Amino acid sequence: MAATTAADDKARWPLVKRPHPPFYFGGFAACAANFFTHPLDLLKVRLQTVKGAAASASGRGGGLLGQVVKTIYVEQGVLGFYNGISAAVLRQMTYSMARFATYETLKTQLASEDGTLPFYRMAAAGVVAGAVGGVCGTPADIVLVRLQNDGALPAEKRRNYRNAFDGLIRIARDEGPGGLFKGVAPNVSRAMLMTGSQLCSYDAFKQLLLASPYFSDGLALHFSASFLAGFVATTISSPFDVVKTRIMNAGPAAGAAVAAGPRRGLLHAMATIAREEGPLALYKGWTPAFVRMAPQTILTFIFLEQFRNVYWARHAQKNSVRYE
Repeated sequence: MAATTAADDKARWPLVKRPHPPFYFGGFAACAANFFTHPLDLLKVRLQTVKGAAASASGRGGGLLGQVVKTIYVEQGVLGFYNGISAAVLRQMTYSMARFATYETLKTQLASEDGTLPFYRMAAAGVVAGAVGGVCGTPADIVLVRLQNDGALPAEKRRNYRNAFDGLIRIARDEGPGGLFKGVAPNVSRAMLMTGSQLCSYDAFKQLLLASPYFSDGLALHFSASFLAGFVATTISSPFDVVKTRIMNAGPAAGAAVAAGPRRGLLHAMATIAREEGPLALYKGWTPAFVRMAPQTILTFIFLEQFRNVYWARHAQKNSVRYE
């Protein structure tokens, strides 16, 4: 009888729209996912910073990826696969938090009166959110790339940053404040493509799958939509990711093309890589990037959906409301 009464009470609760979850959920979800995927991101960076002849030499006898894995394990052990984890967390708390927060805010503002959001508006929100996230995340991204690639450099050329904050301080001191934004043009371009393709394609795939008779809102839907979004995002952003990694890993005297102007630097770097190493070099590291991006995207959205569900459930219980 008590259970029936409780159910009857809930049935009388007023219907309201779901409140917007806290803006920081996206950053928290990305951080949680990053602990599982960081080794794959490290492998991607190592592959992207291997150039022409070195790549061919390393690739003999077992393939370049296998050689990189073996080198890291032999020289640094299992913990070597987590080089740069402090910078990775800092990056997610700046880049991912900013882009998720901006995207959700713009989605609300761009929605039609009936609450629907056309795909082109969704994509526009993603592109703008990516630009905001790219700028916010560039300093942490530079430190992350350098920490991850440090183990591949000769001992005399290693930077030996103690952690992410030590890296930020030393870059600002040795290269000037502008050093914290080296590669900002390709990073923002990549972030715009990544966010515009990843976040809006997740929402689009989610809507398409929900419209089919095979899915309902739940884990299977979130997994499928995020897997497809990861494939789309990896393919679109890969060339910009390669250029960004090369520029950020360069020392203070390098990156002259970028200094000549963001647009010229980005296009010149792409053209140079394609000319000297072949067009496929712009997709170097695609496999580990996708192997990393797929679980990163899947886990990020699954964590995010769970954070939202817990928040909404607690909000409904606390305020005695139901959702439309």
